[in-house]
Amino acid sequence: MTDVNEKSGMGVLGKTMGFSLGLTLVFTLVANLLPQVEGEAPQESKVDLSSLTMDDFIVMGEDLFNNKGTCTLCHKPAPLGRAPDIQGFDVVAKSTERLADERYKGASTDAADYILESMVDPSAYVVTGWGKKGSNDSESPMPAVNKAPIQLSAMEMDAIIAYLQSKDGNEVTVSLPSPEVAAEVAAAAPAGGGGSAPAPATTAEEALGKFTCTACHSMDSKDALVGPGLVDVGSRLSIEEIRQSIVDPNVVLAEGFPAAMPADFAGKMTVKELQMIVDLLAEKK
Repeated sequence: MTDVNEKSGMGVLGKTMGFSLGLTLVFTLVANLLPQVEGEAPQESKVDLSSLTMDDFIVMGEDLFNNKGTCTLCHKPAPLGRAPDIQGFDVVAKSTERLADERYKGASTDAADYILESMVDPSAYVVTGWGKKGSNDSESPMPAVNKAPIQLSAMEMDAIIAYLQSKDGNEVTVSLPSPEVAAEVAAAAPAGGGGSAPAPATTAEEALGKFTCTACHSMDSKDALVGPGLVDVGSRLSIEEIRQSIVDPNVVLAEGFPAAMPADFAGKMTVKELQMIVDLLAEKK
């Protein structure tokens, strides 16, 4: 009888250990599937604004273009680009051409003004073929970069203009910030640096804007833009499938759509931003 009880006890113990080990492996697998982004604070980027040179300003502009400005999320070479590949052509020459286009209705008079206008009022001139679907290229899907969540300052936008002018050997016509403006920007910068990364989004809507999701996906209809409409995505995909479609979009492609979605969101979104977007999309049924 004692042997039977001992064997029974060993069986229960073995099953318990096996269950615990299996549970640990499942949690490990899930943890590795989730994006490994833990930080909520913007990346630090220290710039001594008190001794800023034009070369420094241009480097700052390139950094802002690639990071805080989120420009490279859309401005990429074809077929991945969702906006003109402005790093692939002379922006000053192209801006001058567009100013002469009869479709141009903005207020700019030179290339620097045009570049600034395209950042704060993207719909002032929409390049043919790059407008929101159904707008007949009268409305741009690009968010204004001087507003939340990107929220570039006037000085930061000037730095991007300096970079875009400089990259093709054109004269840089924007001025360095005055000592007073530089001091004001330095005082307003987050502790530890100027911050080359955009601030974390605080709502799902801000996160969608920050990562320009609505440039490719309609949120309130089934209309296909670059990607499928997401008005009912919560009834088509499970929460885990929605998460996977964001962090690893090329594993399962929606039928009829190319692999055009950026595959690096897992490295750019915070865990909280990702979860807010997943929750919002899961509710769309």
